[in-house]
Amino acid sequence: MRTGTLKQVLLITDGCSNQGEHPAHVATMLAEQGITVNVIGILEDTQSEQPEGLMEVEEIASSGQGVSQIVYQQALSQTVQTVTKQAMTQTLQGVVNKELKQILGNSQSIEELPPDQRGEVMEVVDELGETCDLEVLVLVDTSASMTNKLPTVQEALIDLSISMNARIGRNRFSIYQFPGKRKPIHLLVDWTEQLSSISSVFSKIATGGVTPTGPALKEAMYQFGKKTLKRRLWRNDDPSIEEAGN
Repeated sequence: MRTGTLKQVLLITDGCSNQGEHPAHVATMLAEQGITVNVIGILEDTQSEQPEGLMEVEEIASSGQGVSQIVYQQALSQTVQTVTKQAMTQTLQGVVNKELKQILGNSQSIEELPPDQRGEVMEVVDELGETCDLEVLVLVDTSASMTNKLPTVQEALIDLSISMNARIGRNRFSIYQFPGKRKPIHLLVDWTEQLSSISSVFSKIATGGVTPTGPALKEAMYQFGKKTLKRRLWRNDDPSIEEAGN
């Protein structure tokens, strides 16, 4: 079974969007393009209550057919890995469910299978999760309130890269901050298989400004298309090379 490349946006934020279109509406657009939107809301380690600004976290992830989690800084590293893997499994289950409905009829899904058959199908899902290609665009909120959280975010992303590289399938990551100086987002790390070099990048980030989460998500959606276009332009020099399907 071919699944193509799984595409995810991982949004890391600690507050409510306050500029541009509603991020949940934009997340729906990404999901329609086959890009899952996962959201992690970060709490200060000393906070005892969830601030109102994080209430949109679940709404964005739900609209983007992804996974959401609100977490304290100290647990961020494990959460980033868990959310990414949960979203992979959730997406692959959707793919397998479509296959089942084509084979067994519209009423059949993984949940409706007998226990032994369900276990066999989930083994297939787990195997696909290890072998499929994965592209994750990380979108980091760098508004003023995120200043003391960025070192934790950096460590979490390095850990994510290390853990995901244990998979058989190819991983590709890119990192953008928002807001940018003149655009909703600003490139920090272009598409790469390893995030071990991000320490020098994060140390130079200037925090502050508004939180244009909706526009940032929309710009993130366009980055997946630009990456494909660059490959096609590069291959135009040799017409014998065909573009691989995603």
